[in-house]
Amino acid sequence: MLQLAFIRQNRDLVVERLGVKNFKETNLVDEIIALDEQRRKTQQENDEISSRINMASKEIGMLMGKGEKDAAEQKKTEVTAYKESSKQLTDKLNTIEQQLNDLLVRLPNLPSALVPKGLTPEDNLIIKVSGDEPVLHANAVPHWDLIKQYDLVNFELGVKLTGSGFPVYKGKGAKLQRAMAQYFLELNTNAGYTEYLPPYMVNEASAFGTGQLPDKEGQMYYMPEDKFYMIPTSEVPVTNIYRDEIIKEIDLPIKMTAYTPCFRREAGSFGADVRGLNRVHQFDKVEIVQIVHPDKSYEALDAMVAHVEKLIQSLGLKYRILRLCGGDMGFASAITYDFEVWSGAQKKWLECSSVSNFETYQSNRMKIRFKDEKGKSQLVHTLNGSSLALPRIMASLLENNQTENGIIIPFVLQPYFGAVSIN
Repeated sequence: MLQLAFIRQNRDLVVERLGVKNFKETNLVDEIIALDEQRRKTQQENDEISSRINMASKEIGMLMGKGEKDAAEQKKTEVTAYKESSKQLTDKLNTIEQQLNDLLVRLPNLPSALVPKGLTPEDNLIIKVSGDEPVLHANAVPHWDLIKQYDLVNFELGVKLTGSGFPVYKGKGAKLQRAMAQYFLELNTNAGYTEYLPPYMVNEASAFGTGQLPDKEGQMYYMPEDKFYMIPTSEVPVTNIYRDEIIKEIDLPIKMTAYTPCFRREAGSFGADVRGLNRVHQFDKVEIVQIVHPDKSYEALDAMVAHVEKLIQSLGLKYRILRLCGGDMGFASAITYDFEVWSGAQKKWLECSSVSNFETYQSNRMKIRFKDEKGKSQLVHTLNGSSLALPRIMASLLENNQTENGIIIPFVLQPYFGAVSIN
């Protein structure tokens, strides 16, 4: 959530940056400023009345001490009237503050100055393309045929058990999933990230804190009886570990990693993009999260991008890095880098990671702060990234490493998988 003082002091900048994100309701900025002015005037009036109540109460004591009961009773009548006015102003203030909060949560985060303008994924800026093009044999097929051929994933069984988009991994398919997760986690923990295994369901406060609510209600699975949401990513519970906490500056940065299933309704998805493992409703992902000093968040962002790049390079996959344009960014993000791996048989790029800096947007919602050297509380910056989402990595590995005699397992995964190939 944007900070109210920043909006009030930087109105034109806020409107301009929201325009880069193609946010249409920029009128909300002026509504927020006007409502905040009303809130401040109401608060001032209430403070003045509180001061009068305090003064009148002292006078009552003095009058009673002098035996001037009639004058004291008159002052009591004044105090009663003041208190009624104060109650009305307090009620008005609470209403204004609720209206103000309702407007503030509708504003997305402001994009960084590094974010390019644009409306669609075609406007994203390609930062880097690296890796060798896979050379496939003449009879190469896409991964949805490979998983049937080698009995790695059963989508029909997933439909029977749950519904479309819930794959059942089995045999060597399940083992490859486990191998990737173990390898990804090991790289993360070796890089200084502490591993967590959080709940797979969160409450409304947690979903609000990271920006999933009120923006992504339609994409999350909800259990109304308990008012819990299935997590769309482990970023949600992991970042919320420090909600309402004041962190010691010396403890920054805080680096966390987690491996969890993720649940997304993906409403409106259709066509070739959802075939096989390209888009599913439940998938596994390893996440990295950092909570950092605001002066060091872009340095942390660069380090996280480099970390994910190293991980993909170790798998031998061709990849590219994109800096997302304003129109393709998430609601809560200030800047996002996407990683895409090349799918040899499909002849297309598949997104496998997003690395984002949220600056103070999430920490303002969650009230995650630290005390600086002067003892003043400041909001931290939060960042997260996928390292990595497993389904599309698995799809690319299967397609790019297929031979006429089987599928070669990348060298770095072989110790975890326990074999050099799937036959």
